Amino acid sequence: MSKQHVDILLVEDSVADAEMTMRTLSCRGVANSVEWVHDGVEAVEYLFREGKYIDRKPGMPKLVLLDLKMPRMDGLQVLARMREHAATKTVPVVMMTSSREEGDVLASYKLGVNSYVVKPVEFNDFAETVVQVGLYWLMANQPAG
Repeated sequence: MSKQHVDILLVEDSVADAEMTMRTLSCRGVANSVEWVHDGVEAVEYLFREGKYIDRKPGMPKLVLLDLKMPRMDGLQVLARMREHAATKTVPVVMMTSSREEGDVLASYKLGVNSYVVKPVEFNDFAETVVQVGLYWLMANQPAG
């Protein structure tokens, strides 16, 4: 469980993608702390301090990097839950997924995603995309509240 303020909540079921994302964010000095959860159910528990996260320190991440296609609860379901509650309504969410399907893009924006990014296949392109997303949302963006 997290003992400090979390810059980024990474919601990703792919171990390889999660490790690349966390390594890139750390090595490039983009985020001081990243909390990784493996699926949508864990994300909701983390955000609303339920289940194994019931005792986590209060506060919301500065950014949620959310995968779309996950077991148990997908990214759209997590996003819908986040946008229903005052505490998570304004937390920036970037959907980071391999899906280029127009229906997924439209559904994400209709539910209030802040950005939709298709994960590049090549490692260097993937790493650069992660850095650019992190820099913009953590350093350039002016958050609500």
